[in-house]
This record gives sequence, structure tokens and C-alpha cells, in this order.
Amino acid sequence: MRRRAYLLIALASVFTMTIAHARGDERPLDTAWLDAAWDFDRPAESEARFRRELGSLPEHAAARIELSTQIARAQALDRRFDAAHATLDDVKEDLAGRPPRVAVRYLLERGRVFNSSGAPERAVPLFRAALDKARQAHEDFLAIDAAHMLGIAAPAEGRLEWNLQALAMTERTQDARSKRWLASLYNNIGWTYHDRGDYSTALAYFEKALPAWQARGGADKVRIAYWSIARAYRSLGRLDDALAIQERLAREAADAGAPDGYIYEELGELMLAKGDAAAARPNFARAYALLERDKGLQAEAPERLARLKRLGGVE
Repeated sequence: MRRRAYLLIALASVFTMTIAHARGDERPLDTAWLDAAWDFDRPAESEARFRRELGSLPEHAAARIELSTQIARAQALDRRFDAAHATLDDVKEDLAGRPPRVAVRYLLERGRVFNSSGAPERAVPLFRAALDKARQAHEDFLAIDAAHMLGIAAPAEGRLEWNLQALAMTERTQDARSKRWLASLYNNIGWTYHDRGDYSTALAYFEKALPAWQARGGADKVRIAYWSIARAYRSLGRLDDALAIQERLAREAADAGAPDGYIYEELGELMLAKGDAAAARPNFARAYALLERDKGLQAEAPERLARLKRLGGVE
């Protein structure tokens, strides 16, 4: 009996070593490459880029599994939710025995798919699990990501607290990459206050977000930061200040070859607020022309598109 027990232990050890050998390289995904490869405004292009990189990674490498979670994220951003879940189903089959960060990425992306597809109640437990596991593994960037997602997906009354927790984590961390969360968090906290009708506090956070976005780089993100400030100005009745910003942003975006429907929508709203429906109409029409094929608006705010069409006089 004792000899058989020793034999079983030996066989188990050989099996474990064989599995570990088969899985190969457990080094993390190159996050510098990942940050450069992501274009969240063009998820299909990002997915294609990830798939090309996937082919260069060893079959059983942990980085390959991590990158697969990002393919799922791109699919979800493209609103191909079934494809994203299928990709994550494949990831789930290879999680056992992997470094904790791999499971954290899986939990984050599964949660994001549920949240984006209209099931935040299924997303929240996944984000909580991701946060706990990331904290235990001292994965600051992923822990902040999980807390920030709870600030989006949790019930409305709890979102601000989650965002503030994420902000505190970001301010404490010594990891330079994790510090980049400041821009998104200031922005998200600003919108939480704006949704509550506290426009002055919202503006203060939007103004904090601006230099954080400028430090990160990217003209499009900086324009969004200014857009948010102008939006708070409109809510505060500072229409001329808002109009000056939005008109400048419209020129900049056009010069960059990237006209933005959301800017034209705001120009229309500002003209309406100033009592000039005639001046508002072409801006709403331009906004509709640029946004009518936006998959997110089609799915989540069809009434907003209908309003743009009506106010723009589009047949």
C-alpha cells in the first residue's frame, strides 16, 4: 500500500512537470507593445493586429492567452458579443495553473463583455473577483482597471465610491504605467458628478483630466477632454465659453481629417440653448451624418439619433 502511494505521488509529480513544460513560457504580455497596438476607436483593426502578433507567440505561452483576452475585448468593442464570449471560453479552458494576472485579464474581459452587452449585474461579480485577485498578486494596473470598471458597472449609488477607490489606488502606486489611469478616472468621476447634477464639481474633475490627457499624448483624447469641459460649461449656463471651445474643436478635428459628430451635436445644442434653431439645424444634420452608423448609439441610444435626424431636418 505504501509503495503504491509513493508511486502515485511520483506519477503526479511527473504529470505536473509535464504540464508545466508543455505550457512553456509564463512571461507576461509586453504591455508597452499592447498599449501601442490598441486603438479603441478602431477595434476591428486592433483585433487584426493582435491576431498577427498571436501567430508569433509560442503555442503554450501565457502571453498568448493574455493576448487572446484582448482579442475578446476588441470583439466586444465591435459589438460582436457572441464572438467575444467564444474567445473567452477558449481562454477559460487554459487558465488552470497559470499566473494570477492571466485569470485577472480573463475576469476583466468577461465582465466587460457582459457590461457592454447590457448585463452589468453579471459583470459586477467578475470585476470584484478581478479586483481581489489583482490585489493579491500586486498587479496594480489590473487592480485599478477592475475598480474603474466597478465605477462604471456597479449600481449608480455605488459608482462614485468605486471611482474614488480607483483614484486613491492610482495616486498611491509607484508603477508609472498605472499612473496613466488618472486621466480616465478624473473623466469618469466628472461624469458621475455631472449625472448627479453637480456641474461645478464635474467641471473641476474635467479640468483635472485635461493635463492628465495632455501628459499621455494623443490629440483626439485631448479634444475629448476639452469637449467635456465645454459640456460642463453648457450645463452651467456658460454658453459663450462652451461655444468658443466647441467651434475650435470642430476646426481642429476637420483639419486633422477626423470630423467629430459629437462636436457638431454640441454645437447644435448650444445654438438651441441660445435660441437660434436655424443655426442649430445644419450642425444637427452634420452630427447625424457622422453618427448614424455608430454601432453604440444605434444599440444604446436610438432616440438620440432620431432626435439628431429630426432637429437636423434630415429626410
